[in-house]
Amino acid sequence: MNFSISNFTAAVWLAFLLVVVAIALLYVIVQRRRKRHMLRFSNMEVLEQVAPKRPSAWRHAPVALMLAGLVLLTIAAAGPQAAKRVPRNRATVMLVIDVSLSMEATDVPPSRIQVAKKAAGEFVDGLTPGINLGLVTFAGTASVQVSPTTNREAVKAAIQNMKLAERTATGEGIFSGLQAIDTLASVLGGAETPPPARIVLMSDGKQTVPDDKDVDNPRHGFVAARVAKQKGVPVSTISFGTTWGTVEIPDQDGKGTQRVRVPVDDDALREIAKISGGDFFTASTLEELSSVYKTLDKQIGFEMQMGDASRPWLLLGLLITAAGVVSGLVYRQRLP
Repeated sequence: MNFSISNFTAAVWLAFLLVVVAIALLYVIVQRRRKRHMLRFSNMEVLEQVAPKRPSAWRHAPVALMLAGLVLLTIAAAGPQAAKRVPRNRATVMLVIDVSLSMEATDVPPSRIQVAKKAAGEFVDGLTPGINLGLVTFAGTASVQVSPTTNREAVKAAIQNMKLAERTATGEGIFSGLQAIDTLASVLGGAETPPPARIVLMSDGKQTVPDDKDVDNPRHGFVAARVAKQKGVPVSTISFGTTWGTVEIPDQDGKGTQRVRVPVDDDALREIAKISGGDFFTASTLEELSSVYKTLDKQIGFEMQMGDASRPWLLLGLLITAAGVVSGLVYRQRLP
């Protein structure tokens, strides 16, 4: 049971516990008076024949069970509340995926992009149906592939059709996600506040547009993260790949290729998550990436709400009280 003493809808009923305590004290008093009356029995030989020398402690079990049942029923009457995970039916999620050429790296077999497609598809399948989900891809520029929608098949089809391109504009990906979220909020209208939103950003390398060191550029990823923070949209980032990944890049003369290292950029993605109020994850295998997406599914697709938790207390109280009555009838041939 996950609740505290403050989480009751009718806490006044807890005062009935004083009645339970009074009943317990009355039982103790009655037992002591009975013992004194027995000691006054004039014929001790007859007393030894009709009463056991050492009364069993089990004779108190029926009363103990019924008192315990009353305690549980009292708690149930007070309306206990517990935090429960319930599916969200009003939220927006933008999946922002890096499709730069570095995603061709095979350090995550068969390739980063193939694994990314598979894991993202699983994420889409696991997300709560009521959530509006959209897709943004980015390389040198960003593009909204699917505006936020509950049509999961459209998002999955767009994921499978992702194409790679040159350069990496992380900030543009975030800004495009924010724009799609704002557009949906304006279309929905009516509500006092827009639905809660989050961006899930997966990237495998360093930002190149603008230069990652130009942190004051208005299109930089860190600037985009600050804008997301202002809008109340956390950006959860996934750094996908390894530090030893490489890709083959054509020479400028077009006569050959050169192998170029494409390590992940954990530091930048961690900072984006920190600035925006999101979470940072790393993954270098399909299993790890799928695990990250499952964690995000739980975080995004559900919310904690206080709800009625009296039923378990009520059922347990009834069972224990009934056990007390039955034990009194069976072992004592009468109620205690």
